[in-house]
Amino acid sequence: MIQLFLLHFAGGSIYSFDFLKQYISKDVQVIPLELPGRGKRFEEPALKTKKETIQDYVRQITLMRNKAPYCIYGHSMGATLGLSVAHKMQKLGDQPLYLIVSGNAGPGVSYDEDDPEKQKKKRYLMNDKEFKEELRELGGVPEEVLLNEELYSFFMPIMRSDFEVLEKDDYSEEGIQLQVPIYAIMGTEEKTSAQIDNWRRFTLSSFKYKILEGNHFFIYEQCKELSDIIKNCYEEQLQPFVL
Repeated sequence: MIQLFLLHFAGGSIYSFDFLKQYISKDVQVIPLELPGRGKRFEEPALKTKKETIQDYVRQITLMRNKAPYCIYGHSMGATLGLSVAHKMQKLGDQPLYLIVSGNAGPGVSYDEDDPEKQKKKRYLMNDKEFKEELRELGGVPEEVLLNEELYSFFMPIMRSDFEVLEKDDYSEEGIQLQVPIYAIMGTEEKTSAQIDNWRRFTLSSFKYKILEGNHFFIYEQCKELSDIIKNCYEEQLQPFVL
C-alpha cells in the first residue's frame, strides 16, 4: 500500500483535503497532516517559523511511516513546506517517491511580482482591512467568514501565523535539490502560473507540470484530474519494481 501525506494550505487543517479522498484509490493510505493551532491540534500554540513547521511535519511523517513507498503532496503553503520536508526526509534516508505541489510557482517567485509596493508588505502584518482584501484576492476563504466578526476573529490568527511562517524567511529553500521527481500543478488564473517551471531548479530528477483551469483553489473543481496526476506519479515510480 502506498502512503500519501497531504500538507495543507495557509489556514488549512486536517480536513482541507476531504474533497480529494473519494477520488484516491483504496490501495493508497491517505494521511492528511496538520500543524498546531487548528483542527485537532487547536489547543497547541501556532508555530511561527519555517524551521518549526518543517520539523513538525517531518516528525509526523516519521511517526506514521511504514515500509511502504510514499508521496508528499502540498498545496500553496503546503507546497513550499513540502519541498523542505522532502529534503529532510531525503537526508534521513527515507525519501518520497514523488513530491507533488500545487497552487505555487515555487520558492523564489513572488506572488506580487507585478506590484513592487505590495511586495514590501508582509501579509501577516497587514491591518484587518488590507488582510481581508488579500484573502479575497487569494480566494478559498468564504465571504461569510470575512464579514462575520466572530468567525473572522477565530480564523484570522491562524492565517496570520501561517503567513508569518512563509514570510519571515521567504527563500530559505535556496540551494535545495531533491533526488526525487517533482510534479507541479497550477491554475490558469494564478498570477505566477507562467513561472511554474521554476520548480525544475529544485530537483536533480525529472520534472513535470500541468496548468489546469481555475484560480488558486482550482483543486476543488479539478478533483478527478488532480487524483489522476497523483496516481500517475506513484505508478510511474513503482513501474520498474513491478514484475
